[in-house]
Amino acid sequence: MAKIESYRDLVSGQQAMDLAVLIYETTRAWPKEELYGLTTQLRRAAASVPANIAEGYGRESRASYQQFLRIAQGSLKELETHLLIAQRVGITSSEAAQQLMTRSESVGTLLRLLIRKLSPE
Repeated sequence: MAKIESYRDLVSGQQAMDLAVLIYETTRAWPKEELYGLTTQLRRAAASVPANIAEGYGRESRASYQQFLRIAQGSLKELETHLLIAQRVGITSSEAAQQLMTRSESVGTLLRLLIRKLSPE
């Protein structure tokens, strides 16, 4: 197992960054009238996940780190909600939404595992 020397070494952070990039790529094709609606909301939620992982990693205390990981989890749920709305209103296909949801759930699982690992025994 590789030594973690930076938040950039965390698999959860790497996958969260990959998800954010996929969200940006996906939303480029969305209608321009959604730029200040769902597109922006989804992009902000997606960018918030790796940002909170990184910010938490840089904190002094384990409890603070866990709190930022929980905020990242909340951003993931926000991202998933925006995807479901986009699907329901016909901005994105069910297939595209499901692929992104699967990625989001994978990041969520990694975050839960990391939070548990940081919890005192």
